[in-house]
Amino acid sequence: MDIGDYRPALKYGFLSKNLFESYGNDGPLQSEIIARIYTLTNQTDSASIYIKEASDTLKRHKIESGYLQELLGDIEVKKKNYKEALNYYWSGVSIAINYMNFLDLAYLYNGIAQLYHETGNIDSSVYYAKEALNVSRFTSLKRGAFDAISILTKDYKLKNRNDSTIKYLELSISLNDSLFNKEKTRAIQNLSFNEQLQQQEAEAAREKLRNQLRIYGLIAGLVTLSIITFILLRNNYQRRKINTLLQHQKEEIETQKNKVEGALTELKSTQAQLIQSEKMASLGELTAGIAHEIQNPLNFVNNFSEVNREMIAELKEEINKGNYDEVKIIADDIEVNEGKINHHGKRADAILKNMLQHSKQTTGVKEPTDINVLCDEYLRLAYHGIRAKDKNFNADMKTDFDGTIGKVNIVRQDIARVLLNLFNNAFYAVNEKKKNTADSYQPTVWVQTKKLNGQIQIRVSDNGIGIPSKIVDKIFQPFFTTKPTGQGTGLGLSLAYDIVTKEHSGTIKVESKVGEGSEFIIQLPHV
Repeated sequence: MDIGDYRPALKYGFLSKNLFESYGNDGPLQSEIIARIYTLTNQTDSASIYIKEASDTLKRHKIESGYLQELLGDIEVKKKNYKEALNYYWSGVSIAINYMNFLDLAYLYNGIAQLYHETGNIDSSVYYAKEALNVSRFTSLKRGAFDAISILTKDYKLKNRNDSTIKYLELSISLNDSLFNKEKTRAIQNLSFNEQLQQQEAEAAREKLRNQLRIYGLIAGLVTLSIITFILLRNNYQRRKINTLLQHQKEEIETQKNKVEGALTELKSTQAQLIQSEKMASLGELTAGIAHEIQNPLNFVNNFSEVNREMIAELKEEINKGNYDEVKIIADDIEVNEGKINHHGKRADAILKNMLQHSKQTTGVKEPTDINVLCDEYLRLAYHGIRAKDKNFNADMKTDFDGTIGKVNIVRQDIARVLLNLFNNAFYAVNEKKKNTADSYQPTVWVQTKKLNGQIQIRVSDNGIGIPSKIVDKIFQPFFTTKPTGQGTGLGLSLAYDIVTKEHSGTIKVESKVGEGSEFIIQLPHV
């Protein structure tokens, strides 16, 4: 299969499959290999048949296969269905990482890199080809390394990077000689053919001997019985040997499985702790903003309460004098003040409830929410949060809300976390630029909402320091941060990406220029 000789490759694939099935095994891997050969020869219908057979077998055994997802992605690439192909590849990457199957991971990254190459996204193609090369080196997988290097050679040629093109071309030639030396392959094939001839000659000799032995009757029968006995004993010995080997392999696999499961459990626990730390960090920033926001309604409550206390004393004095007309006027004023106290008390109560809702564990239940109110509220909270840390910080906040949106079904506290993270990052970016810019610079953060083609679009923009183009593709990766040590966990944008894309079936992307600012664009279904 690797040297492109597909007819005998297909023959050996079916022989392997039949051999497995003769021993009572399902052989999903053999079906996958046959599907791979049909895919390489552009026979996608036949490939789909054996992929389904492999998939059914894996489902019966409750096994997930990154290799199977790679095959499905390859078929969609052949059909030019690139979006579906990319979904299969990413599903396979998740499975490969979950089971720590680095061999499948290398092939999947190569598939993604080749897809991006074919669709003209050369920077992404280079990135994932290098990821595949790193995994292949880690696992000593020459074929995965060869495929990755071949893609990198084509990518750098399109980018007119001659030095890199020559570098990877030389590596490709070296690996090609190592992997696909056809003289060696032919030697192996010839050796196999000579062994077959020897077996045929031996069989002819045995046939001649049997013909001679038939003449001797009883002697021939005894010899035949002896041969049969010897074969049975040998087969029995081989079977016991194979069973012992399989048992040892099974025990070793079980041991490795337990180790991997333990490591995975520890990894998940660590990840959960880090995510909780990120949520608590955002809660701390939110609390600082809420402290400022809640102070305003409390001031109103205290002031109007003090005025009412004075007016009640005045009311009593007028009652004693018998001036009931004045009493009614004062009573009306007290009633108005009580309404204001009630209004600002409810406002403070709403702010506290929002804080509690943000801090509690999400239920994942979507509810109708005014997205404009949510954006405005968390923009102000984020601003006052950074002001609580740095009293000298000031910035303009500009909003442009589409009043026709209405309410949107979202998990409110999760989208609030996304917005708070984006606003915090925007204020951080303009604050960093302010520190190194003349007084004429005015830090500004914008938020805009818009109803567009059945989608709700939220844009969060700033005129801050911007993001270098070489790291834009990495900002949604877990633990990646450009902030100094201790100022960021690298999980904020990763959590935001998961909330928007996985929980809400939306999209989030970024556009940025260094020195000019950044814009994050969120699109959510309007349901």
